Amino acid sequence: MVHGFLGLSFLHSSVAYLCERMKSASLSELKKALKICSEEQLVETALRLIKYKKENKELLTYVLFESGDEAAYIRGVKLEIETLFSEINDDTLYWAKKSIRKILRHVNKHIRYSGIKSTEVDLRIYFCQCLNASGIPFRSSTTMMNLYDGQLKKVSQAMEVLHEDLRFDFKKTWEDLLACGL
Repeated sequence: MVHGFLGLSFLHSSVAYLCERMKSASLSELKKALKICSEEQLVETALRLIKYKKENKELLTYVLFESGDEAAYIRGVKLEIETLFSEINDDTLYWAKKSIRKILRHVNKHIRYSGIKSTEVDLRIYFCQCLNASGIPFRSSTTMMNLYDGQLKKVSQAMEVLHEDLRFDFKKTWEDLLACGL
């Protein structure tokens, strides 16, 4: 097979064109395009998105059915966290770490769905409380202590933007968790 100069330049220009076309549109471009879509097109697009990714389906479920009652949503997520902690394989610290990281990914996903800072604080505090109550010797692992400290830091950052009444409600629990981590 002969690769002439002309053939390679054509190949490179074709690849460049394809790469240019494969870039995603910006958020503002997508927003403008969605505004001109009909209701039927929007429904079809939403159904197509949820068909291909479980996370999209979960987010749409939150937006349509659970966002109206945030307290019930938080209770449901806390129940899931309890269930996941009860299923931890604590035979070795290695397996416990893997399970705890999985639970934390689950918590972070639900925090992203909500987008409400008070929900974030509540769920992160609950995660830390469950970790303390689990009986797993996480304090003997630098990695796990860094994970725990990171959650407390995120709680502190999220509490800064809360109303002072909510901040006061969470502060005592947060201070107790800080004391447990030492």
